[in-house]
Amino acid sequence: MASLTVENYVKTIALIAARDPSRSAVGTGELAQALNVSPGTVTGMLKTLSEANLATYTPYEGARLTDSGQQLAMKVIRRHRLLERFLAETLTMSWDEVHEEAEHMEHAASERLIDRIDAYLGYPAVDPHGDPIPRADGSLTETEGVPLARCQPGQHFRVVRVMDQDPAFLRYLSECGLELNAAGELLENRPEAGALVCRLGGRSLALGATAAGKVLVIPLTRGSSSTTGESGPHHTPAGTRDTRSK
Repeated sequence: MASLTVENYVKTIALIAARDPSRSAVGTGELAQALNVSPGTVTGMLKTLSEANLATYTPYEGARLTDSGQQLAMKVIRRHRLLERFLAETLTMSWDEVHEEAEHMEHAASERLIDRIDAYLGYPAVDPHGDPIPRADGSLTETEGVPLARCQPGQHFRVVRVMDQDPAFLRYLSECGLELNAAGELLENRPEAGALVCRLGGRSLALGATAAGKVLVIPLTRGSSSTTGESGPHHTPAGTRDTRSK
C-alpha cells in the first residue's frame, strides 16, 4: 500500500499535468510550490517514485507518471472527489469546506468504502466544484467548458466547474451568485481593464478577469435551461445552509 506522501505526490503530478496535456513533464519547482516543500525534498521524492516505477524523473526537466503512477493517482483523485461529494450531500457541508476535510480522509478510506459511497450517491460524474470524478476503472472524462473570461458580451452561460478550491475564493463566488449551475449573461468583457460585468438573476456583477478565468462555463442559447445536464450542489452564502443535495 502506498504511503500518504507517495499518494500526495502522484496526485499532485497528475493534477498539474492535466492543466496542460501537451506538456512533457511537471517541474520540480511547480511541485515544491504545490506541496509547500523545498525543491530538494521534491527531487529526493521523485527519485523514490522512479525507483518504485511510479514516475520517471529527468533532472532539470521534471517528472512524468508511469502507467502505474497514473493509475494510483486516479484512485486517490477518485477517493478525494467522491468524499467531497459525500460530505456535501449527506452532511450538507458547503463547497468551501469539503476540500480540506477530503484531504484528511482520502488516504484512510478503503477502495471498498469508496465504491459503496459511489453507489450510494448514484455514481455521480462530478464533485461539488464540477471536477470530474474518475470511474472505478481509472478512466476520466474531463468537464467541457470554457473560462468565463473568454466569453464575448451578450453570451449566456451556465457555470459547470471552478478550477480554484481555495475556501476564500469559493465563498466569494457564493456571495456573487457564481455557484455551480448558476446561469447568467456576460454584459461586458474588457481585457484591457481586466474586468467583466455579468448579469445573474436580476442583478449585475463586476468580476476581475483573473477570477473569471477560474470559472468554466457552458455557452447557452437564449431560452436554454440553467440546469441542463447533471445538477450540482446548490450552495448558499456564508452563514447559511442549504439542505438540497447535488
